[in-house]
Amino acid sequence: MTETSTDLLTLVEQTVEGMGFEFVDLEHLPRGLLRVTMDSPEGVGVDDCEQVSNQLTYLFTVENVDYERLEVSSPGVERPLKRVRDWERYIGKLVHVELFAPLMAEGFPEAGRRKLDGRIQAVRTQDSQTTIDFLFTDEKPAKTPAQAARERIAQKRGKKTVAIEPVAVSFTIDQVDRAHLIAELNFKGK
Repeated sequence: MTETSTDLLTLVEQTVEGMGFEFVDLEHLPRGLLRVTMDSPEGVGVDDCEQVSNQLTYLFTVENVDYERLEVSSPGVERPLKRVRDWERYIGKLVHVELFAPLMAEGFPEAGRRKLDGRIQAVRTQDSQTTIDFLFTDEKPAKTPAQAARERIAQKRGKKTVAIEPVAVSFTIDQVDRAHLIAELNFKGK
């Protein structure tokens, strides 16, 4: 098969989703590495990755796809947001967004901001244009015990942290260079 990237992407996506998983990404990396990322609402285990890897290896052999190595994995806790359905699935979650160009909004410095941390408020699609309503909070995720201790020491030494007021902004999905979830881990065991 003399496949194009689009043909291979479609083959992999159909195979992964046909096996009951959500296709996240296909990356062509140096030295012939193909990295397939998949997800599931219940999570992805090692056995799931092995099952998909075996199926894709068979598919690549049948379709005569040229590659050296195949890696199948879950997206991890900092899952990338690439499609509209990803944004919709994670409404209310803490996200890091990098835009192609700075975004101007009241409450931002004059030059605007290109990198935003905050929460997805809503996803609206109208006339094939998807707009993300986002609450920029510069919110930091839960700290590890070591980070919390360092912060307490800094506060005792008189260092003050400046809280940034939340700013509601909107941007289209076409303006997003990359975005991923920010891990919200609970180290207190509750």
